[in-house]
Amino acid sequence: MLILSEDPWARAGLAAALRGEAGLEVVGQLGGPDGWQAYAPDAVLWEAGESRPDLEALEPPVLALVGHEAQAAAWLAAGARGVLWRDSEPEALSAALRALAQGLVVLAPDLAEPLRPGPRDPEGEAEPPLEPLTERELEVLRLLAAGLSNKAIARRLEFSEHTAKFHVASILGKLGVQSRTEAVVRAARLGLVML
Repeated sequence: MLILSEDPWARAGLAAALRGEAGLEVVGQLGGPDGWQAYAPDAVLWEAGESRPDLEALEPPVLALVGHEAQAAAWLAAGARGVLWRDSEPEALSAALRALAQGLVVLAPDLAEPLRPGPRDPEGEAEPPLEPLTERELEVLRLLAAGLSNKAIARRLEFSEHTAKFHVASILGKLGVQSRTEAVVRAARLGLVML
């Protein structure tokens, strides 16, 4: 796992807190995302500070440590696979990092509450998408559900990053949601993707 933080004290503290956790190895520490490739991490622990999320350059799943809900929403919208509070216990961090490395999405319980499935209509049917998704959009949606960034989606489907962003924006519009996370939750409710 790679630790990213603008604050060198935060990097050192996180590394010390996670030292000795079973199944975790800190492969490096950086002040920002530049140069992450040299470490080939399975996951990235990013202490968000006041930095804005810049996940386009990162391929491994990112666990963001945030201080407030607006920051959590920004990191989720940018494609973070996990968001926990900055004051989370080391055990919670290590469990979340292991889960991310296995392809799971991790959220602090109080952040996940608004995303819980709501009541279904009286017939037990989920509401349909506002407009049907194309086959290509369904492919992109499945990769979104797997936590891939726009750059990784573009690489996987062999088209430009701009095209990936276009498809993601189209998916958000058709599903009537504002973020990538909401799109995946809604798609799962509709049976379009399996989590």
